[in-house]
Formats: sequence, structure tokens, C-alpha cells
Amino acid sequence: MPQPIQRRVFIMTLATASAAAATLAQAQAAVDEKDAQAVAMGYVADAKRADAKKFPKYAAGQLCSNCALFQGKAGDKTGGCAIFGAKHVAGAGWCNAWAKKA
Repeated sequence: MPQPIQRRVFIMTLATASAAAATLAQAQAAVDEKDAQAVAMGYVADAKRADAKKFPKYAAGQLCSNCALFQGKAGDKTGGCAIFGAKHVAGAGWCNAWAKKA
């Protein structure tokens, strides 16, 4: 009788671990520059490619990593962003929602 219980526990543990791994992978998905929201916000993974004519608010030195909306730590290559939900943005990126970190 102990064997079926151990098998059930193993299967439930495996299912839980798989769900957790899928959630973690989704939470760390990167923003695609071609995504409709990214295009609308002028998001680029490299701020040097920001379209200053289309987005005159852009100024050299503005990066996702020094934006108030960036949820990563200083120096992180990627991090969460309040604009893009669970997706990560490049620390060296930029979008039109950039706001100076206090």
C-alpha cells in the first residue's frame, strides 16, 4: 500500500514543479520590439536606436535601467517594467514612458 501513495506524491510534486517553472519562464519573457505595445511606446532594447524624431522626449543617457518604472536592480541587464507587466525589458533599452528615477 505505501507504493501508490509515494507515486501520487511524486506525480503531484512533479506537476507543481512544472507549473512553477512555466510561471517563472513566462515572468522572465523579454519584451519583443515588434509587439504592438512596444511599437506604440517606441521601445527599443538599445536606447541608441531610439527614434528621436518620432519621440522627441528621448535624450541621450535615458535608459530603462535608470527609469523610475524599471523594476530591476542597478546594473541588471534586464528587469521588469511597470508598463510591460510580467515581461522584462533590457536595462540598456528605452521607451517613451521613461521617467527619471528619484
